[in-house]
Amino acid sequence: MINETVAAHAVSLATEGRLPAFIYDLHALRTHAAAIREALTPRTPEIFYAAKANPDAPILRTLAPFVDGIEVASGGELQHVRSILPNARLAFGGPGKTDQELSLAMEAGVERIHVESPHELTRLARLAQVADRDVDIMLRINLAGERSGAALAMTGPFGMDPELIEECRNILASAPQLRLRGIHAHLASGLNADAMVRQSTEILAWARPWLAEAGVTGAPEFNLGGGMAVDYADPRNVFDWASYGKQIAALAAPGEVLRIEPGRAVSVYAGWYVTQVLDVKKAHGQWYAVLRGGTMQLRTPVTKQHNQPSVILPMPDATSRSVEGEPVTFVGQLCTPKDVFARAVPTTRVQVGDIVAFAMTGAYGWNISHHDFLMHPKPDFVYLDEN
Repeated sequence: MINETVAAHAVSLATEGRLPAFIYDLHALRTHAAAIREALTPRTPEIFYAAKANPDAPILRTLAPFVDGIEVASGGELQHVRSILPNARLAFGGPGKTDQELSLAMEAGVERIHVESPHELTRLARLAQVADRDVDIMLRINLAGERSGAALAMTGPFGMDPELIEECRNILASAPQLRLRGIHAHLASGLNADAMVRQSTEILAWARPWLAEAGVTGAPEFNLGGGMAVDYADPRNVFDWASYGKQIAALAAPGEVLRIEPGRAVSVYAGWYVTQVLDVKKAHGQWYAVLRGGTMQLRTPVTKQHNQPSVILPMPDATSRSVEGEPVTFVGQLCTPKDVFARAVPTTRVQVGDIVAFAMTGAYGWNISHHDFLMHPKPDFVYLDEN
């Protein structure tokens, strides 16, 4: 489950007293991204990597040759990505954009702005007029179809329902500097390939006639979102990109541009959060291993309420304090019972001083976590095989 290179670096970091640490295997990331690119018909769909999953500079540089662009969701992300990939095609999405962010997007040459509401569209029209700029936009639709099986349904403030989006017609008619290019829809996350295709079929069935009625006939664009499933319970169960690619290519009509914006499913497998056992003890019949660090550095397991997959690397200088052949719950150093990486994990032996390497931390790890709670030391960051 853990390759020799990552394991060797984990041991070296422990010996040097540099744990916890995030280790990113850029060779693995490059291989995975290349496989995704190969599975999809060239430019059908286009791939825009969602920077929110992991915006680290080495991650972005590694992915750049395999994606068509980057999706950003804030002015901060926009500036960060621009500084690292100055020539990247960018799409700017997300609810609650400020006037400052919309102006920044125009100035930075963002290729597409995903508009979330009639009010946002009105503000953008005013800003474009003042700046005397033409702006290419996509309208985000929020459809109320069947979302069973999704890990997360993107309801509520995201985009516009079919009734609300009608208000955009008159706004666009009086704003010649806003050029409607297509429809954006990210309806759910955690879907397998077949479910993703069914969702895309639903989006296209609604969006094609709407755009035609709105007068968008030359190369209409359809951003079908991200949300490809990631299985933390079984890391070997990887999203079926080959099947998805064939089915999506079959949905495309001549002249259309299809686009997706995966994040987690691209980068998650390239990361490891590596830490060390500080203590083992039994409480009310349950064994616990207290680890250096905590979910303030890796928030995903407590947020999603799953067991983060892990590997134990025994250390030769570990102390005699240990637990053998018992399920162990891995916790961190925070003053809360919610600081849990994984519960009742079957183990052979866990000893104070051993390394615990948590897999699948290449997305929504450090960047989504509440770093400064209790002010523990920050983790180290290691990027393997960076060109």
